[in-house]
Amino acid sequence: MRFIIKVLVVAFALWLTTLIVAGVHVVPFEETTLGTVLTYLLVALIFGVVNAIVGTAIRIVAFPLYIITLGLISFIVNGLLLLIVDWISGLMGFGLQVDGFWWGVLGALVLGIFSWLIGLIVRPTRS
Repeated sequence: MRFIIKVLVVAFALWLTTLIVAGVHVVPFEETTLGTVLTYLLVALIFGVVNAIVGTAIRIVAFPLYIITLGLISFIVNGLLLLIVDWISGLMGFGLQVDGFWWGVLGALVLGIFSWLIGLIVRPTRS
């Protein structure tokens, strides 16, 4: 259940990111509302898998860089992960399109902020 909520949060945050960041677009596989929503959900799922597998490996290997740069390297890593999602979804013929590396870094920053804010709202309270 938590995984589904995280995918929904990232999909909504990705939609907000594409509205704000000019260099990040999502090309739906079908020009209908359902096709667009499913595309955002699929891209969010791909992002979750890439972040879990590749992102974790990069964070473990680059741990000394995280310490040296006080965590600022995470912007670059997240931008690269967004570019990997762009590449994977591009192989499928639809999905995320990032216009360049720095657009990816900016998109990852905005996506992270939106995901965090939405996660604060959606997170269930512990009683």
